[in-house]
Amino acid sequence: MSDTPVLADSVRITDDAVEILDRRVYPFEVRWVRCTTSEEVATAIERMVTQSSGPLFAATAGLVLAAREARREPPEEAVAHLRRAGARLIATRPTNNHIRDAVQGVLGVVLDGPEAASGTELVEAVTRAAHAHDAAYRERSAALGRHAASLLGDGARVLTHCWADAFLIATVRAARSAGKHLEFVCTETRPYLQGARLTAATLVEMGYRPTLITDGMVAAALADGLADVTLTAADRVTLDGHVVNKVGTLGVALAANAFGVPYHALIDAPDPQARTIDDVVIERRDGDEVLHVLGRRTAAEGVVGYYPAFDATPPRLVTRIVTEHGVYEPSRVRDHFAVSGHTEES
Repeated sequence: MSDTPVLADSVRITDDAVEILDRRVYPFEVRWVRCTTSEEVATAIERMVTQSSGPLFAATAGLVLAAREARREPPEEAVAHLRRAGARLIATRPTNNHIRDAVQGVLGVVLDGPEAASGTELVEAVTRAAHAHDAAYRERSAALGRHAASLLGDGARVLTHCWADAFLIATVRAARSAGKHLEFVCTETRPYLQGARLTAATLVEMGYRPTLITDGMVAAALADGLADVTLTAADRVTLDGHVVNKVGTLGVALAANAFGVPYHALIDAPDPQARTIDDVVIERRDGDEVLHVLGRRTAAEGVVGYYPAFDATPPRLVTRIVTEHGVYEPSRVRDHFAVSGHTEES
């Protein structure tokens, strides 16, 4: 049993590279993808080497590489290089706003000062800002986990979809600290099987024996009473309470609603730049990806694939949205910003 599973720390910065744990092959292989440039980090994110919270940590590490790349440039050119690298990282996965916020957060700390830095000073400043952003995210996730655990009774049977990463780990830790026993049902999550490989493997590491179902079994599982609460992460939550997450989440919420089972969504904070669902870009990935599983084609030749990577669950299907500040009804998720010292613009 481990309180810190392998996937909890899957990006590392070395003296000459960024190494990203390849979540496409975990847990069958523990393989690290070595990136020596910020462009290689961006490509790794696009190619799904890392998912969920992983791209956030990869992006901050990618900015460290970008600063190293620009260390011999004059200050103005170094700043321009960092901004280009940041824009490239943001463009890799447009639906989840964590990369955007990470890039803007790190560059805001480093570049908004009175003088532009260069050389070793620039590298050190970006490295400090990247580590600080990563640490703050982990702290927010821990706070979220405590709030999420408060919604789960002792003995709760929890159905998850996809890979909630730091949010799930924090929730399990908080529930365990409160003396609560939980059981889990995981969807496999096509086409990358994040639920079967990442969520299930992490829960096993943490001492649980999760039940695996295919994505199409959610309604049947709830009808059979296999779970009494559904819980997913959210890649983005709008200010009007829409939950955007891995495609299939809408189906989970619909089934939960049909069978009277709560559906809760986890996000460290709603996105102040997304007032409605119209402000969110839903990533459309190559349909060829759904024709394959783990590198092997599973569809007949001549078949055409369709792959919206995310879907949007309307507020009426969401029971509660959990953030670092508390638990909210979807219609009141803006109240997250009412906490002292925070505004929708901050």
